[in-house]
This record gives sequence, C-alpha cells and structure tokens, in this order.
Amino acid sequence: MSEFRYPEARRLDLTEDVLGYQVSDPYRWLEDAASPERAAWLDGESGLYTAERDGWPGRAALTEQVRALLSVGYVGTPAWRAERSFFSRRDPGQEHGVLYTQVADAPAEVLIDPMTIDPSGLTTLDAWQPDKEGRLLAYQLSQGGDEESLLRVLDVETGALVDGPIDRCRYSNVAWLPGGKAFYYTRRLPPDEVPEGESQYHRRVYLHQLGAPADDDVLIFGTGRDKTDYYAVSVSRDGRWLAISASRGTAPRNDLWLADLSESDPATPDLRVVQEGVDAQTWVRIGRDGLLYLSTDADAPRGRVAVADPAAADLADRAGWRDLIREDPEAVLRGFALLDGSGLDGPGLDGPGLDRPVLLASWTRHALSEITVHDLVTGDRLGEIPLPGLGTAGGLSERPEGGHEAWFGYTDYTTPPVILRFDARTFQVTTWASPPGSVAVPAVATRQVTYSSADGTPVRMLIVSPSSAAAPDAGPSGPDRPRPAILTGYGGFDISLTPAFSPNTLAWVSAGGVYAVANLRGGSEEGEQWHRAGMLEHKQNVFDDFHAAAETLIGDGWTTPGQLAISGGSNGGLLVGAALTQRPELYAAVVCSAPLLDMVRYEMFGLGQTWNVEYGTAADPEQLGWLLAYSPYHHVVAGTAYPAVLFTVFTSDTRVDPVHAYKMCAALQYATSSSPQDRPVLLRAEGQVGHGARAVSRSAELAGDTLAFAARYTGLVLE
Repeated sequence: MSEFRYPEARRLDLTEDVLGYQVSDPYRWLEDAASPERAAWLDGESGLYTAERDGWPGRAALTEQVRALLSVGYVGTPAWRAERSFFSRRDPGQEHGVLYTQVADAPAEVLIDPMTIDPSGLTTLDAWQPDKEGRLLAYQLSQGGDEESLLRVLDVETGALVDGPIDRCRYSNVAWLPGGKAFYYTRRLPPDEVPEGESQYHRRVYLHQLGAPADDDVLIFGTGRDKTDYYAVSVSRDGRWLAISASRGTAPRNDLWLADLSESDPATPDLRVVQEGVDAQTWVRIGRDGLLYLSTDADAPRGRVAVADPAAADLADRAGWRDLIREDPEAVLRGFALLDGSGLDGPGLDGPGLDRPVLLASWTRHALSEITVHDLVTGDRLGEIPLPGLGTAGGLSERPEGGHEAWFGYTDYTTPPVILRFDARTFQVTTWASPPGSVAVPAVATRQVTYSSADGTPVRMLIVSPSSAAAPDAGPSGPDRPRPAILTGYGGFDISLTPAFSPNTLAWVSAGGVYAVANLRGGSEEGEQWHRAGMLEHKQNVFDDFHAAAETLIGDGWTTPGQLAISGGSNGGLLVGAALTQRPELYAAVVCSAPLLDMVRYEMFGLGQTWNVEYGTAADPEQLGWLLAYSPYHHVVAGTAYPAVLFTVFTSDTRVDPVHAYKMCAALQYATSSSPQDRPVLLRAEGQVGHGARAVSRSAELAGDTLAFAARYTGLVLE
C-alpha cells in the first residue's frame, strides 16, 4: 500500500470567460477520445482499480448473493390481442428476458430471445408492440449498450422476419393501423441531413407501409420543430383516431393533436389541437364508448382524469373537458384502465359478465401504490383493490376488446415482481404469474420516516434494515445501532423511487447494513409541483433534501458519518457528486455511477441538450449561474479531505458520456487530502455496456464491486 500512486494526469492552466463567469477546466484534454494520453491515463486507472478491488473482503460472496437473488427471474405484464397474450419472462440462469406469446392455455412460445440472437449477451430487446390483431410484432434491438434501436417486424405464427431492419429508431414507439399493413413510428433524420454533432436529435413521425423501403416512408410530423423534440404516437383500437404528442426534450409539458382518420387520409392526417403552448402534460386515449379520456396535470399537479367528445369543435378548450376522477390532495395519479364489460366469448374466456363499467386508477401516495375502482360514467369511487403490502403496483392494463379483467405488476423490497389479475365482477385479486425461480429472501424490516429539509419542507425516506435494527427501542445507544449504511436518491426528471425487489439492497442489509432511499424534490413522489421544486433554479433543494436525509440517519442513530456511504446513478450521480463536494465531512464513501458532473459543458455530450429543460442551459447567463452554483467538477477544492469515491462508467453509454467521471476523478485525485489508502478515488470503466439494460452476470459483477467498496470504506464486516 505504500506504493499507492494515482496515474499522472496533466493539469491545464485553463480558465475561460464564459458569459462573464471565470470558469476553470484543468482536465479538458480528457474529452479527446482519440488522445493517446487519455488512453494511457485510463489504462493506469484500470490497473489501480483492479489492484484495489482485489483486496476488498467479501466481494465474491456479495456478487454471488446478488446473482442468486437475481436468479428468481420475472414475468412481465401481458399485452392481450383477443385470446393471445404477449409477455416477457426471464427464467433462472438466463442472462436476458425472453419475449413469449401464448394462446389461451396452450404452451407459451418464444418470439424473441436475445441470447439466441447474440450468445455474447450484448444484444438487448429495447421495445416491442404487437399489431392490433396480434398477427405481427414490431420489435427493437440494440447492441453493446448503445441503445441505437433497429426496428424489425416478424410474423407471430411463423417467426419469419417480414420487415426491417429500420435504423435510427431510438426511443420510437410503434402505432399500428388496423390490418397490420402500416404503422406510425418516429425516426431520426439521416446524419448527413443535420448539422454536425446533432445526429442524436431531429426526430420525425413517419407512416411506414409494411415491406416498403423505409426511405419511402411518408413524413407525417415534426418539420420545423425543436431539434430535441420527442414524439409519441397512438392509434385507437378501431383505427379511427390518431394522437401525436410532442415534448421538447424531457420538459414536463407537451403539445398534443388528434386526427380523425375516417375523415382524412392516414398519410395526410388533419391534426386538430388538443393542447398547445400549455405548461402541463396531457395524455389521451379513446375509450370503446367513443369518448376521449384525458390524463392530465393541467390545473391539477397531482393528476386527474377528464373526458371529452373527440369530435368537439374545439378540443383545446378545457371548459369542454369534464372531470371524471378529480385530483387527490395527497396521491399522484399514475395511470388508469377501462373495464367496460364488453369483451369476447370463447375458449379460455369467461364472457363479459360485467353490468357496471368501471375505471381503475393507479396512484402513489407518498411513494406507496394504491389502485382505486370508480364508476366509469360518474367517476364515483366504488372501492380499492387490495395489494399484498406497502409496495409498488405498475403496468395496469386491460384487454383492448374490453371485458372485466385487468392485470398489473406488484413488488416491494422483499417481494420479487408478481403479476396480479383483478376481476371486476367479484373484486377479487389473484396471481396471474409468479417469478419462475425461487429464492430465500433475507429477513428485513422497512419503515417510512418523515424529516425536515433545510427550508422546513417535509421529505419522506424509506429505511430498510435488519429486522433487529428496526425495533422501536433500538435507538442510538441500542445494541443494534449504529450500522454502516448506504443512502441513495435521484431527485430529477419527475422520476419516483418506489419500493421494489432489489438484490443489491437485500445483499447489503443481510450483511448487516442499513439501506435508505430518500424521496427528494425533483422527483414525482408528490406530484409535478414536487418535481419543479427541484429543477432549474431550484436544484439546490434536491441536495439540501439529501444532506438532511443523511443528517436524519445520523441523528436518529442509524449510522455515523464514518459509516455512511451514498450512491447514485445518472442524475443520481450528479446528486452524489454535488453531495460530496458540498458536505464532504458527512460521508465516508461515494459510489457515483454514469454521472453528470461538468454542468457547464454537459450539453456538448451524449443527449445533454434534451436535458436543459430540467437543468438550464449554459448558453444563458442567468441559467449558467444556476449550473455553476452546484456543478460538482467546478467545486472541487484542493486540500479538502474527500470521502472514498468510486466512479462507475460504461464506455458505450450514449446518454451520459463517461468523460464527466473522467474529469471529476482526475480533479479529486489531485485535490483530496485524504490518504489514498484510507479513502481512495477510483474509476471502474466497463466496456460494451451502456446506460440501460445489461446481462444478469454483468449486473451481479457491478453490484458485487460497488457493495464491497461501500463495505470496505464504511466498516461493514463481511464474513
């Protein structure tokens, strides 16, 4: 250990005037991917990391425990087309989920198996959508973590490829027209038709005729709009109504149009405004009763369901929208399903059998799920669907043809995801599918606590601990506390952290640690106002909420500063990057994964320009001031005793460029006064994976490494 040395990283004397601000960037040279100097530095960091990792006790055991917990597998919520269902499933021992189809009670058949396509495990199934009759399947694959989806279509009966591949389809949904002969989808313009460096942007909506060259597709929508716009397209089951939504990047608002395809050519739809220039998010669907159902946060930050006549003269006039499910003052609307009793009779089906049509509404109340039942005509609440525990229910869906059944997934910290079926005739919930594997889940206890942030705002946090440590009398002086702990959060992009089966959490807690999840502002745990209280000029609220969570864990005796690790990825990586620079004395260890850290130049890399509606843009002097106020890279101070830090990055990440972590790692290694033996700064760079899905074995290896790092520098003793 006396030979411990960080790889040499040249430090530039580079300070620029950026819109009146003096901005230093001593490691700008690490942005050059072709630089031999960068390659040599990365080689040195890799060697240093490997040497350190090999000395962490319990790493192999943690990896194996996570792998064993992941082996329980999963089954996804089904999508129905008459008697045929489509669902994903991952069996024990499989690296990726497999897409299946099943007709009534016949054996399930494999449609898409990523490992059969690519035994290396580097190919992922990104999305899939059956046509309205269930005879064709559109699906998207990407390789090596790049998320550059290629769209193909196969015949469900024969498995034969009937169309594709179509490239540039990242984040594209598919909206089939009846008959399976055409669909709407989104595709980026060719790179040679857009300015240099903008090939990840410039999406358009097209109409594709099955079997025709993609270059002949009809351009439907998108010309002249912002280059960062994302689009969503849907077509009603009867094929009459086309809906197109557009949002600038990840903005919490969208524009929305509706076209009656019975009165206009699908290739030239007459789009009418439902919402335009409104600071709200609205989503629509056409019910089988012909009504337009709108899920919106317009005039309702926690969400409401309204109905309207899709043929109304002025759909944008919200005075013509009738509230069906009003906003709840404490719960956030997540989705809904329509059970109208009009279904199919046939083998395996029970017939309609539902006299009173109902609407199921899915909510989260302080990050915990609820599903309520309402009269479809009046909106009156009829009851609530019982859930197995305090957890997360998602993926609420029904048969497109109607009926009395709905399906949804459920999970919590100790329950692997199960698929439940609700019967509106009896109000009974049964298990439709359980995970295909079995696993011994460690005994843990979960409690939700409320604490005050710096400005007095109440914030909630879920704490998972060994059962004995959660006893009411296990206070700061009790025998079971304090303990090494991991605190995590996200705090951005309207994303909630809700309870879910987590092998990483269970492995840590079963080893004797405490795991805490803070529901910070910037997420959607308390609705859109909660989100906006943590974005743009209010971003510091997120970090204040996180520091207060740490102080609560310490003050309530769960842990101590010397035993507390923090962990976050992506926007959560920005969170822990800001935390370690703002309050380095509060944390012993930091796991910072796929992070944004240079907030002055973040728009120059990956998909950064789609996020300036969340963070602000460095092209505006006022917004640059917001960014510089917390940008972690620009707040590294030489001579500071920083915590132990592990950066984990993925070199095929096309969302968040690993250069953020490279520059921050070099800056911290230069600046920290902490002993590298006691609190090192390390970089784990993994190739051929990206920001999203990965094989099970790679997930287990990453978890084993990060948990062993946290254990090593918080004092968790692993047997």
